[in-house]
Amino acid sequence: MIVRKLRLEKGLSQEQLAGMAGISTRTLQRIERGAKASPETLKCIAAVLETEFSSLRREQDMQTPPTAAAPEPSEEEQDAMQYARDIRAFYTHAIQYAVVIAALLILNLLTSPGHFWVVWPALGWGIGLAIHGFSVFEVIGLFGQDWEDRQIARRLKSRRNRG
Repeated sequence: MIVRKLRLEKGLSQEQLAGMAGISTRTLQRIERGAKASPETLKCIAAVLETEFSSLRREQDMQTPPTAAAPEPSEEEQDAMQYARDIRAFYTHAIQYAVVIAALLILNLLTSPGHFWVVWPALGWGIGLAIHGFSVFEVIGLFGQDWEDRQIARRLKSRRNRG
């Protein structure tokens, strides 16, 4: 959490900080969510945020309990695993869409074959599914981390101005 707090205080987006620190945006997102980072990564982030490496390291040590001697996956492997989870979630969403819309189509044909009302839920949910797909495959990012960071920074600024 301290990385996110310091980043927002500096007015940096995740993409900006990641680029300046020489790490991927996904790695920075995981670190901000509490994932453990390598000392080299923390040193790079500390240098960009102009803070002490020891303070970032201390927070990570407090957050993560000691674990067995199993090796941790590299940052690239963790990025790949997160991406795979995101894709799986999208495909699960797509399968749910297909099953429910198919069931609604059957219901529509049985109850009122002259009026295709199934088009409206298919269209509404289909738009949501498309947006989900665009965000997973990084085509668009309407309400991504950058948007969230701007909202947080705006809120912090308005509170500082009032108090």
